[in-house]
Amino acid sequence: MEPPLQTEMVELVPNGKHLEGLLPVGISTTDNQRVEDPQHCMEGKGFLQKSPSKEPHFTDFEGKTSFGMSVFNLSNAIMGSGILGLAYAMANTGIILFLFLLTAVALLSSYSIHLLLKSSGIVGIRAYEQLGYRAFGTPGKLAAALAITLQNIGAMSSYLYIIKSELPLVIQTFLNLEKPTPVWYMNGNYLVILVSVSIILPLALMRQLGYLGYSSGFSLSCMVFFLIAVIYKKFQVSCPLPHSLVNATGNFSHMLVVEEKAQLQGEPETAALCTPSYFTLNSQTAYTIPIMAFAFVCHPEVLPIYTELKDPSKRKMQHISNLSIAVMYVMYFLAALFGYLTFYDGVESELLHTYSKVDPFDVLILCVRVAVLIAVTLTVPIVLFPVRRAIQQMLFQNQEFSWLRHVLIATGLLTCINLLVIFAPNILGIFGIIGATSAPCLIFIFPAIFYFRIMPTEKEPTRSTPKILALCFAALGFLLMIMSLSFIIIDWVSGTSQHGGNH
Repeated sequence: MEPPLQTEMVELVPNGKHLEGLLPVGISTTDNQRVEDPQHCMEGKGFLQKSPSKEPHFTDFEGKTSFGMSVFNLSNAIMGSGILGLAYAMANTGIILFLFLLTAVALLSSYSIHLLLKSSGIVGIRAYEQLGYRAFGTPGKLAAALAITLQNIGAMSSYLYIIKSELPLVIQTFLNLEKPTPVWYMNGNYLVILVSVSIILPLALMRQLGYLGYSSGFSLSCMVFFLIAVIYKKFQVSCPLPHSLVNATGNFSHMLVVEEKAQLQGEPETAALCTPSYFTLNSQTAYTIPIMAFAFVCHPEVLPIYTELKDPSKRKMQHISNLSIAVMYVMYFLAALFGYLTFYDGVESELLHTYSKVDPFDVLILCVRVAVLIAVTLTVPIVLFPVRRAIQQMLFQNQEFSWLRHVLIATGLLTCINLLVIFAPNILGIFGIIGATSAPCLIFIFPAIFYFRIMPTEKEPTRSTPKILALCFAALGFLLMIMSLSFIIIDWVSGTSQHGGNH
């Protein structure tokens, strides 16, 4: 039974972030809308032919984005705060196991994009939620919208957690304080609320956020700067860290002198602390795959970027996806490797915070912190917009725009996310839970089952190899989700019981 046709609207902003709401993707009589016939559509049908001399294009406008800019946009969609947690992931898997898992997740992400592109080519849809609607009707659309909502809430929470943990350190450095003071402007909880109210909320209340797309270039540049700093600091920080002196002085040269004396007294222990592990399994290893999955989620952005592409084709978009994933793969591995080789088992779940153990007054790390803080602050309104769109589609579908509803949803979202950030013990829990639920759905499960349902049986029979592979891919994602959640819950329960036993 074919689900009914749906009328929706999709707007685009310059960096490929998409906003859904009112563009018809059903049967239309106007020349700027597409006609869909799911029974007889082949790939490329449902696209508007601009002229006899050009290839068919998606829908209501001619894409003008070049190949290189599309790679840049998708790379920015992939890149996020997940990079800050990868060094911790490597510390709990070992270098070899981490490289294997990172490679596997990158390849699987590329394959799932392939499934999305094939599905969209059949029905001419450029929005993730609409593929869900075409495959399973309203339940499929709601499931996709819910997964995107959870994923973006997790992303915003991680960004705000970075503000909560890093901004007090930046203020402490600017004030030249060796120890934090109990004043309100050194309290991360107050600071994250202040930034949310004074900067993020006004930007999020704007009806169109297209101009914020220009911050994508700055955001990606900040992460490149972060990577360069991590590599550079590996050769500046000695191992092990003199923990007794970290809180006593910010004088790095003095720390190195005492550190050399400590190394002479306990060389075997030092060697053990400063030797990389190549294969590790422990209770924290369960967080590794969710962190990696969280770091590679870009799938809701693939179809809008495809739409904006100049002379679009499925093969061209697949090349863009593969190149973007490859670039992020290299950056992720280098950041994780050099971050891990700097601190080894002492690395924290948020890498930047670990550098405060070395020299709180380091100018380079201060610059990196400021750049990352600005980048994540400007990114939150962009990430919030698709969540608000998904909530409006789930609860207020087919209703006209209302400023009151627009403001209330944004305010409510920011309030809930601030409460989550204030009361969450660390960023690891955010990466773990969100990465173990919404990320496997968006990367593994949904693309596979949407493809299975959308691809016509006359073109690919139910028992054909591509459809069997898609089902196996979905089953793999479901298995990873269950395993990750189980390990995380077991770790939480055991940690809680141990904590209770200590009391």
